[in-house]
Amino acid sequence: MTNASSDTERNIFFDVDYTLLGVDGSLRPLAREILQRLVDDGHQLYIWSGNGIRWRDIRKHDLQSLVIDCIEKPVSDYVNAVAIMNVKPDLVVDDDLEIVAALGGVWARTYYFPNSRDTGMEDIYRVIQEWAQHGLSDDPQFRAPSRSL
Repeated sequence: MTNASSDTERNIFFDVDYTLLGVDGSLRPLAREILQRLVDDGHQLYIWSGNGIRWRDIRKHDLQSLVIDCIEKPVSDYVNAVAIMNVKPDLVVDDDLEIVAALGGVWARTYYFPNSRDTGMEDIYRVIQEWAQHGLSDDPQFRAPSRSL
């Protein structure tokens, strides 16, 4: 597999609720595998949530080796809140279109309950690969990151 980000480390921030985990705490299908692929591709993965720091959930699903850190996600004024953070996202993955539109990233289809036919993580990976290789994606779930971050 080609390292799509060999010229720069890319910080990708994943939301937890309804993006990686369902309402019942279930891990979205292929989440572990896709996160591993992203790490193998050279990306730095962060977990953030508007519901606090989520190490407990990350450990429950044995994802801690794939994640650099878990941090609290801003719930408003996203651009200004990110501007004062020590580590800034190059791309966000979230089921909330508002934060994806503000910061740039992949708008994930909402994941509520276990569904073995869910392909959300495969779609997310494809869009991230397009972005990493070409700087953009034509997928309607993609929003270009702001250069001012």
